[in-house]
Amino acid sequence: MILDKSVDVYARVSAILNKASPLADLLLRLWVAEVFWRAGMVKIQSMYSTMYMFQHVYHVPLLPPDVAAYMATGIELGFPILLALGLFTRFAAGFLFVYNIIAVISFPALWSTGFTDHKVWGLMLLTTLLHGPGILSFDAAIRLWWRRTRSGAKLA
Repeated sequence: MILDKSVDVYARVSAILNKASPLADLLLRLWVAEVFWRAGMVKIQSMYSTMYMFQHVYHVPLLPPDVAAYMATGIELGFPILLALGLFTRFAAGFLFVYNIIAVISFPALWSTGFTDHKVWGLMLLTTLLHGPGILSFDAAIRLWWRRTRSGAKLA
């Protein structure tokens, strides 16, 4: 009796949580997208400071500092948009995941102060990369449209 009730309660709670999952997917994407977007906005608002940082502080492997500065700015402004919209989400999350690792490697001074933030962002990006964007995304809408189009074509 008690076991049956416990299983029933567990099933109901699980059903509620499953319905909330798409919202959690969206919030996760928006949260991490905002972090990178803000970093890109800081870079673009003071390009002189950005250039200085890439020339004298950050040590991006294999790239000249000016190229790295412009690429970082573009990445931090473009990929968060894709992530927030849920468009090419796994690609965007994977790219930002690697970019996050490069950022940590390029700025060793960060290891003692801000490394925890980068670990959290990395886990958020990895979760999105592995789990996908959820149904509240353009990827899901495109996938649904594609399936309907393909099934309609087969019936005709």
